[in-house]
Amino acid sequence: MIVVDKPVFPDFLDRRNPESHKGTFGHALLVAGSYGKMGAAILAARAALRMGVGLITVHVPRRGVDIIQTALPEAMVSVDEDDFKFSHHFTREELLRYDAVAIGPGLGTDSPESLRALIGAAEGRKMVLDADALNMLAAMTDGISLLKQHAAGAATILTPHAKEFQRLFGSCSSIEERQAVQRRQSRDTGCVIVYKGHRTQTTDAKGEMYVNTTGNPGMATAGSGDVLTGMILAILAQDKDNQFDARMCATLGVWIHGKSADFALKKQSQCSLMAGDIVENIMYVTRRITDDYK
Repeated sequence: MIVVDKPVFPDFLDRRNPESHKGTFGHALLVAGSYGKMGAAILAARAALRMGVGLITVHVPRRGVDIIQTALPEAMVSVDEDDFKFSHHFTREELLRYDAVAIGPGLGTDSPESLRALIGAAEGRKMVLDADALNMLAAMTDGISLLKQHAAGAATILTPHAKEFQRLFGSCSSIEERQAVQRRQSRDTGCVIVYKGHRTQTTDAKGEMYVNTTGNPGMATAGSGDVLTGMILAILAQDKDNQFDARMCATLGVWIHGKSADFALKKQSQCSLMAGDIVENIMYVTRRITDDYK
């Protein structure tokens, strides 16, 4: 078990070339949101932009278009055929323009075949799966096989909280048993698994476990996980030269996520912390990173 006190930071976070442009920093696709749950898509997309991704396209149901474009004018929007939920079957050609894909926040669980099509079409594309994407995979008889197949060709990161982990991999009677299952599932599937909670634990394809040291109990609030998904998506998309492997991208995102929440407590209490406050404090963490290298 390795403790992550301060991860390695890639050049794209703190040493940007003056000749760079938005395309330099990646184009991310976020598939998120459903009727009544558009906030999750907004939080994840805003977090991705704050983490420096050059471009983000958010795929949402028709009823969510005005919401996302009003709340986040910096994002581009891909419009689903359905008014209320994710239904589109992405093709490989559609996904060629994206450097990384995330799916799950606020998605609902009525789209298993659309999810299956997306995972298949995203062959070779870095991917983060969270929330309802994990819940739909858990309900599929071949969900683990789909993950294993995708991870064989590209970075694949799962970000479950305790209940989502249980649905995917079964119940555990102790922390030690859950850690053993997490290590084994990362080895068996090739996926990086981020078990969210106090001292978030991340396992890589070798079964090695990395324990985070940032964050506070104020993060136990709606939308916090959506923010993390957007942050990890942004790191994957910016890492176009593959400076980092999937585990390094995940542990970096987790560390900055927690550190941003710690910065938020300089101005407020734990009980008043909201997910949006984490997003708005990313700038202070990444500024400190830059200052450290001056």
